[in-house]
Amino acid sequence: MDIVVIVVGIAAGVSLFTWIASLVTGDHSWVDRIWSIVPIVYVAAFWAATGFTDPRLLIMTVLVLLWGARLTFNFARKGGYRGVEDYRWPILRARMSPAQFQVFNVLFIVLFQNALLLLIALPALVAYQNQATPVGPLDLALAAVFLSFLVGEFVADQQQWDFHRAKAATIAAGGTPEQRFLATGLWKYSRHPNFFFEQAQWWVLYAMGAAALGAALHWTIVGPVLLTALFIGSTVFTESITLSKYPEYADYQRRTSMLFPWIPREPRAAAADAPAA
Repeated sequence: MDIVVIVVGIAAGVSLFTWIASLVTGDHSWVDRIWSIVPIVYVAAFWAATGFTDPRLLIMTVLVLLWGARLTFNFARKGGYRGVEDYRWPILRARMSPAQFQVFNVLFIVLFQNALLLLIALPALVAYQNQATPVGPLDLALAAVFLSFLVGEFVADQQQWDFHRAKAATIAAGGTPEQRFLATGLWKYSRHPNFFFEQAQWWVLYAMGAAALGAALHWTIVGPVLLTALFIGSTVFTESITLSKYPEYADYQRRTSMLFPWIPREPRAAAADAPAA
């Protein structure tokens, strides 16, 4: 059987499972629970189709496996596999009728997100179709860049984890946290550095497919483009919730880049007090 048919069949089965699970449990975070797992399956399937012989697909599989292991660990320690639903879904449910939310569940949560998980893995299909292209310095450089982004995401998530644990401990002890949201470390340069590094890794995987094809642009760019669009939309919605809880978040938004790490602007007060040139 053609490997593309097999991979699409797996994606269809996963989509059906996440939809049925959401109906049975009333919990709509099932796609979140398979998010860090199924891309590994898709990329590894293309490597397996070569008889586990293609070196570029081996590299791609190992990189995606490392990505998935790190993300699974972070999701698990936050309680994602213990039935903790994404906090945004109850908010959306409250804004929609039950019928509207079920349409949203089918079209966006289940179909769109599962299709996206398949699309971001399809540079592996390009590598599979261009096995004659040897692995070269560009592939190795891209692998190193992928790993650097992986480390960056680990650091950003660890900083967030440490911050929220310290914040919770302070509140539990009856104190008031000095900061109500994280704005130090990597978070000083980006409001969502973990999101930036997450997307960047999939752009690197796309570039590895491009290296196999020998062309900078190919159709699988739709995967990272849609992933970036999803993250931007999700970030805007998430920040609207944060801003409703913490009005001072507006100043953080003003001085700090949303995704791409960049030198922060001066705080408003500091800028106002600066001497005129």
